[in-house]
Amino acid sequence: MLFPEEILSSEWFGVFATVVAINTLIYVVLGVSKLVPVIRFGRKGSGRNRRTETRSIYPEASD
Repeated sequence: MLFPEEILSSEWFGVFATVVAINTLIYVVLGVSKLVPVIRFGRKGSGRNRRTETRSIYPEASD
């Protein structure tokens, strides 16, 4: 679909194109951030080993 030159050179279309470009950049940054592994500082052990007691429905069962 082609627009006339008057629409493409109007101020509102420029603002609209800027908003779409910023929105696209935000989603690109969010998508790339999902691919990068999480770096955690100052925590010892993994999430599975941080609990001091078991929360299983069978607390006496061994691993």
